[in-house]
Amino acid sequence: MLRGRSAIVTGGAGFIGSYLTEELLSRNCKVTVVDDFSAGKMENIEHLIRNPSLKVVREDLRNPRQLGKIVAKHDLIFHLAANPEVRVGQTEPKVHFEENVLATFNLLEAVRKAEAEKTLVFTSTSTVYGEASVMPTPEDYGPCVPISTYGASKLASEALMTSYVHTFNHKGLILRLANVIGPKSNHGVIFDFIKKIVADPHELEILGDGTQEKSYLYITDLVGAMMHLTEHCLENSGKTAIYNVGSKDKIMVKEIAKTVAAEMGCPRIRYRFTGGVDGGRGWKGDVKNMQLSIEKLLGTGWKPRFSSRQAVKLAAHELSRELCQH
Repeated sequence: MLRGRSAIVTGGAGFIGSYLTEELLSRNCKVTVVDDFSAGKMENIEHLIRNPSLKVVREDLRNPRQLGKIVAKHDLIFHLAANPEVRVGQTEPKVHFEENVLATFNLLEAVRKAEAEKTLVFTSTSTVYGEASVMPTPEDYGPCVPISTYGASKLASEALMTSYVHTFNHKGLILRLANVIGPKSNHGVIFDFIKKIVADPHELEILGDGTQEKSYLYITDLVGAMMHLTEHCLENSGKTAIYNVGSKDKIMVKEIAKTVAAEMGCPRIRYRFTGGVDGGRGWKGDVKNMQLSIEKLLGTGWKPRFSSRQAVKLAAHELSRELCQH
């Protein structure tokens, strides 16, 4: 169903977007990457540039100029463009509104004005649930009460998307992701730990009390799930489908620190815990414990190859090599 389709990937030069773009091209899709390159990097997709099926457009979704013409030419849209830094919300909440909510609204307006049926795939986040009282947390858990402006911006974007899909007769797929890790990632706990150990191989600062426990998903597992669920969405009629995408387990920050330190050749490094805020969180708005229920996803016939621990070990190995070469 996906083979040979014409697709847009917003944020296609970013961490997840570059892997998705490569996978779509491998399926003989024509792909237009739309990215403002504020976070995305051309080097993430430079090995794909000579592919005649790829077009790269520099476009800021906060103030788009070419978006209407681009959207009109494609029937499949993967919307990944967003600011993923949860901590930014403490000091600059406007960033999440503009780069996540406003950007999504502008994309949806372009879709509306195209006046043709589109399939929209949106990468949302586990943080929309806030501090869920049910864990693993299923898709029908509610009410969703995010505790970060990042989570709020993604939940607002979900609501905008479901309304546009319903009102203007499109297909929609919302993916609520666990923490996605792997090579080319430029934020998150593993990336931060590696950077800190490079700077000081004797002591590692750990935000919070180290007991934060969450699910992690390896990047190739995510892309596989995205392909599987998009095909599932294309084959089935209906409005918007929502799926959690994660692993079957979770892992504590302290264990991640040990894994990264061992991978960096510093197994005896000292740990310095900041103590954190609000009962040991890394920062205000940090969800301390998260595990998504993926029973609905498993029911479609797909399952992740890697557990959270396996994903962390693999990502730590590859990211440490990648960052230490620079």
